Amino acid sequence: MQTRIVAVPPLLREAVLRATLWDSDEVTTGRQRICDLIVDEIACLPPEDLGLPLPHDARLQRIARSLLEHPADSRTVDEWANWAGIASRTLSRRFPQETGLTLTEWRHRARLMRALERLAEGDAVTTVAVDLGYSSVSGFIALFRRTFGVTPAAHPLSRGRRAVVRTYVDR
Repeated sequence: MQTRIVAVPPLLREAVLRATLWDSDEVTTGRQRICDLIVDEIACLPPEDLGLPLPHDARLQRIARSLLEHPADSRTVDEWANWAGIASRTLSRRFPQETGLTLTEWRHRARLMRALERLAEGDAVTTVAVDLGYSSVSGFIALFRRTFGVTPAAHPLSRGRRAVVRTYVDR
């Protein structure tokens, strides 16, 4: 199974919400139909672009790819500029021109995308926060809530909320 982010249409959202309310694993005919609907709907949804564009400049792209591979890397703008062989002022000016985001914003978004993947895989919120380089779990939770409107534990991809649906979807 491969993790991907999708835009959830209303029908799918309601079906998943209904499945999360089931208090047992009993598979009735009605529940099976809802599970089949969920699987069919998810299968035909295209992956969602969360808006993390890569820059075109090779030096900036090198920084971006390194951050995608190592999201916990907390180098400063000056340190990244030195590493990539670019002036820090040029980095600070060109990165937003090419991506629409400052390097800091881009790094936060990359970390949050990785956090969603990790939560979907069942990793604990604390583990995700520490592994992705957040200085505190509460800081990670606050940023996650500002971005997604809910805490990581309350997000539909988190382990606790996804468990019932996973029973039927991962067949």
